[in-house]
Amino acid sequence: MATPPAPPGGRTRADALRWTAEGTVILFDALAALPDDRLDGPARLPGWTGRHLLAHVAANADALANLVHWARTGEERPMYASPEQRDADIEAGAARPAAELRAWAGRSARVLDERLAELDERQWTAPVRTAQGRTVTAEEIPWMRAREVMVHAVDLGAGVEFGALPAGFLAALITDIAGRRAAAPGPALTLEAAGGGGAWAVGGSGEPVVVRGTLAGLAAYLSGRGRDGVTGEGGTPPPDLPRWL
Repeated sequence: MATPPAPPGGRTRADALRWTAEGTVILFDALAALPDDRLDGPARLPGWTGRHLLAHVAANADALANLVHWARTGEERPMYASPEQRDADIEAGAARPAAELRAWAGRSARVLDERLAELDERQWTAPVRTAQGRTVTAEEIPWMRAREVMVHAVDLGAGVEFGALPAGFLAALITDIAGRRAAAPGPALTLEAAGGGGAWAVGGSGEPVVVRGTLAGLAAYLSGRGRDGVTGEGGTPPPDLPRWL
């Protein structure tokens, strides 16, 4: 079977499926080392505890499984009934006993993997709609999940940092966020990764500000998760960016 061409951003379906699997291991290994009482404390996302974060990751797998069902059967099944219902489900999930919450997260991840494995070549090209209202093909679903498990493994605050994530994933993540930030208010940027790791232009207002750092540092910065290890022109601090994802 011919390998599908790489979509924009230099990532293939195989890449995204592999990163989903790797990110799931990274996330659940970190979670396994985290005592239940640590889930009660704050995550790295403002206003969320570890319980909220874990409930979100579990609900996200269920939501993406809805899109897989849509692609496989043609029956429209949105990710969430509404933004309000999504938020309510996360709050309700965060109140579950820790063992039940952990089991939900593991179960939903396994079910999503199983459902993705059932898609055939035609179904991978079926259009579905994201929670943000974008129409994409089912090819996008593994990438959406890879972002969730990788980035939120860092947000869990259990010792995983962006430097522990695969370089290919980090480059694809920067490409993805750079495109999305170009459509939102913010400063124009030119990102340069150390060691020839890549360069990205981020559209925005004003003359582009050059920001340099490692792939991990640039991914953390562009996603609004700190600016350690990245600098602007002449070693000055780079512009502040809001959180993404």
